[in-house]
Amino acid sequence: MMKNWALAVLFAVAAVSAGAARADPLRLVVLGDSLSAGYGLGPGEGFTDQLQKALTARGLDVAVVNAGVSGDTAGGGLARLDWSVGPDAQAVLVELGANDMLRGLDPSVPQQALDAILTRLGARKLPVLLAGMRAAPNLGPDYAKRFDGLYPDLAAKHGAMLYPFFLDGVAAEQALLQADGMHPNAAGVAVIVEKILPAVEDLVAQARR
Repeated sequence: MMKNWALAVLFAVAAVSAGAARADPLRLVVLGDSLSAGYGLGPGEGFTDQLQKALTARGLDVAVVNAGVSGDTAGGGLARLDWSVGPDAQAVLVELGANDMLRGLDPSVPQQALDAILTRLGARKLPVLLAGMRAAPNLGPDYAKRFDGLYPDLAAKHGAMLYPFFLDGVAAEQALLQADGMHPNAAGVAVIVEKILPAVEDLVAQARR
């Protein structure tokens, strides 16, 4: 009798533990630069905060982790990858490369760094959404072709999801940008979140499988 009671208790504890595990929110890490870190914005206005709110409003139990560092290049993201995307990460949105472009670095530089990032995340079996960037017009058509093309090429190579342009609908729209003309203001971030949300929902669904 005592043995049966003990087994019943063990099964109950196991069931509760399994339920608690299922109840934990999915951890989505945003590995990025100032565009996703929330540069120049107040509490609740940045990309990760607004994305968190949007996902919650859609009934998705997701914890969005801000792993953005202002000024970071793709190489910088690679250097801090292991501690920025911890062992509890279940999905990753990679938003890097804009600073490489603004510094005029050869597109092969961010391409190699992003390739290494995607390789290492792939080895961890983490689903990835790669957010693309576009070169500034003043860098010329050849540079733009090489830089813009590295994102779809890498997404295809690694089987990652691709969101073609992180600043879609916001770039060059002064009303949606801060005074520097580069970083989105709170309204601009809202546009970014609205546009990228379906892709993030697909990423979450992939991570839940």
